[in-house]
Amino acid sequence: MSKKEKSIDLFFTVIMTAVSVIYVYPIFAIFINSLKKESAIGTNTVFKMPDTQTFAGLANYSDAVSAKGFIPAFLLSVFITVTSVAALLVFCSMCAWYIVRVNNRLTKLIYGLFVFSMIVPFQLVMFSLSQTADRLFLNSPWTIWLVYLGFGAGLAVFMFAGFIRSVPIDVEEAAVIDGCSPIQTYFLVVFPMLKPTLISVGILQTMWIWNDYLLPTLVLDIKKYKTVPMLIQYFRGSYGSVQMGPMMACIMLTVLPAAVFYLVLQKYIVKGIAAGAVKG
Repeated sequence: MSKKEKSIDLFFTVIMTAVSVIYVYPIFAIFINSLKKESAIGTNTVFKMPDTQTFAGLANYSDAVSAKGFIPAFLLSVFITVTSVAALLVFCSMCAWYIVRVNNRLTKLIYGLFVFSMIVPFQLVMFSLSQTADRLFLNSPWTIWLVYLGFGAGLAVFMFAGFIRSVPIDVEEAAVIDGCSPIQTYFLVVFPMLKPTLISVGILQTMWIWNDYLLPTLVLDIKKYKTVPMLIQYFRGSYGSVQMGPMMACIMLTVLPAAVFYLVLQKYIVKGIAAGAVKG
């Protein structure tokens, strides 16, 4: 590697390191404030490290878990995320397989509608969505996965279709000759080959659904059901005062699982997207 190339690499390394620090620092600020006493969290002390007088230990985390029902909200978020992501992976991959293999005017139209749905802003349909969910009885944690399936299908079908186009059809034809039905061919042959894209789509959809605040707020009955992002806004006292310490702790407890999940599996996102970009 020449000196010029080394200089360019060093320059971009410094730039990307600076950008990374900018992105990570707000999370660090939330973490240090989650360890402070309530009186030590203010506009002028947000970025100060806790000392012996302001250090609250794990008291804020204890309050966040016990006082506002964090555990039920956490379990509800896990249930909604798991069911919604599972539905997206199974149904969208199956739909993409059908679209690619049939490949007629109807499937091309359907694929175009899926792609078009990716550019429709959520704010454009959120009020009609709330009314439709109420009429179709989709306003519960047990059925909200259908709503997420509809909104997440565009990206999922797009990624799955890109990967399936790169898979030779010979293996599927051999399975059919051996007596496999279409359903057996899909689950026994096609589905295992989709592993890179399944992981990528699963990670992206998990990050979206886990952190989503607006859609559950519009669809669910907030008096009965609260996900973790919804719970954060309830750290308020009388006259609009905010319990900043427990709120910061709750934010950290929300961010931490998603961050760890993403960091552990982030390499699969690149592999999955690259695998789906081979053809078409």
